[in-house]
Amino acid sequence: MLDAIIIFSFVLAAAGLGFYSTDLLPNGTLERVTNLEALRLVVAAFAAILGGAVGLRFQTGYRRLETQVREMSPEAIFTRAIGLVIGLLIANLMLAPLFLLPIPPDFSFIKPLVAVVGSIVLAYTGMNVADTHGRGLLRLINPNTMETMVVEGTLKPANTKVLDTSCIIDGRIETLLETGFLEGQIILPQFILQELQQVADASKDQKRVRGRRGLEILNRIQENYSARILINSIDYEDIPTVDAKLVKFAQEINATLLTNDYNLSQVASVQKVPVLNVNDLVNAVRPSYLPGDNIDLKIIKEGKEPSQGVGYLDDGTMVVVEEGSSYVGGELRVIVTSALQTSAGRMIFAKPQASAWA
Repeated sequence: MLDAIIIFSFVLAAAGLGFYSTDLLPNGTLERVTNLEALRLVVAAFAAILGGAVGLRFQTGYRRLETQVREMSPEAIFTRAIGLVIGLLIANLMLAPLFLLPIPPDFSFIKPLVAVVGSIVLAYTGMNVADTHGRGLLRLINPNTMETMVVEGTLKPANTKVLDTSCIIDGRIETLLETGFLEGQIILPQFILQELQQVADASKDQKRVRGRRGLEILNRIQENYSARILINSIDYEDIPTVDAKLVKFAQEINATLLTNDYNLSQVASVQKVPVLNVNDLVNAVRPSYLPGDNIDLKIIKEGKEPSQGVGYLDDGTMVVVEEGSSYVGGELRVIVTSALQTSAGRMIFAKPQASAWA
């Protein structure tokens, strides 16, 4: 309905202008015309056709603009509006002295022309600047756009989290949300969603299965936590890698990067971006074994060294048992000798307690 109204308005306006355009001609121009009304109708019909073409073009552009606006995030619309207003204000301040300059009457059209062109240029520049830096400014202006929590009687913002592809595919993000240990808004950039889709469409079966599993997990958490999961349309065409885009985006909105990629965690930390590594959290809540502690363990396989045996705890922690190769397939009680724990995982070293079989 709106499309028809737009096109009809252009047709009607053009026909009216065409019909009365003959009145603007100099006197005597149409003296030889025997039927002025017929000429007016012909001009009006021709103008109506042109108006319909212009209206159709305008309607197409309007619908395209409407689609782009709908796909934009609210914060992007707000920051662009701020950039537009600031650009227009700067244009008025800069161009105001122009109207005080003496200009010959024949060139009086220059003032409004420069004012219009300058306003358009500065307004467009303001919107571009807002696209690049507006999110950080928005964060400074209104930090309470994020979810808040009460701590010791005062309101403090819960930090926004930016979600990485590896964290989605890993799947533990869903459990963290269920248990309530992960607070605040969670933002999924559009380029992460595209990367996840590329993984799901990969030619290798193993990679494709991981990508589809990630999409299933993402659909579930969006359905269960729709108020907290926000997809942001931001992208950086000048930045080639997804990891670099993630770090840049987290810097702009002053957010915390949520990942389980060890290398990405290190790069983000170097650039002063807060990181929550899921592996660090898992390692922090695992039982702590000190030298001298006893563990009942099943030896699964031989280790790299001929005398070593390897077993696993319930949480997946690898236990390397010295002189344990002869116990493969059996269970025994071992004594912890040392443990190595990093963001990449944890490994426990032990030796058999010869006097205690399980």
